[in-house]
Amino acid sequence: MRRIVMWMLGTVATVALLFGYRTSTSGPIGGSGLVAAAPRIVSTGSGPGSSNSGGSSASGGSGSGGGAAAPLADAVVNGGVARTRWGPVQVQVQIAANRIVDVRVLQQPNGNRTDAEINSYALPQLREQVLQAQSANVDGVSGATVTSDGYRQSLQSALDTAHFRG
Repeated sequence: MRRIVMWMLGTVATVALLFGYRTSTSGPIGGSGLVAAAPRIVSTGSGPGSSNSGGSSASGGSGSGGGAAAPLADAVVNGGVARTRWGPVQVQVQIAANRIVDVRVLQQPNGNRTDAEINSYALPQLREQVLQAQSANVDGVSGATVTSDGYRQSLQSALDTAHFRG
C-alpha cells in the first residue's frame, strides 16, 4: 500500500513539473501585436510615386502633405516587431515595380532548438506564400501558427507603410 501511495505522489509531481515547463527561454509575453517600434522605410527608388526624395533612411510616420500618400514604386521597408508568445518576429519587404520581390526575416523566435527547427521549415514557406499571394493574406504554416501570425502582422505593417496595394 505504501508503494502505491509513493508511486501516485511521484506521478502527480512529475505531471506538475511537465505542465510547468516552458519550452522557450523567452517565455510567453502578455498580449500580442506590434511593438511601439515604428516600421521604417529603409530605402526607396527614385522613380515616380516614390515619397522619399533625399536620404536613404526615412521614418515611416505621416508627413504634412495632408492627402493620401502615393504607393512607393521601389522600396525596402522594415515591418514593425510583432511580439509573439515565443519571441519577436520582424520582416523586411522589398517592393519593385509595385510587386513584392523579396521578404527577409530580421527577427525570429530563437530561444531554443525547437524554435530553430520550426523556423528552418516555416520561414521559407511563409516567404514563398507571400511572393505568390503578393500580400500578407497567406495561410501560414501548420505547426508554426504563432510564428506565422507574427510574420503576417509584421509584413502587413511594412506593406501599410509602403502603401502597397498589390
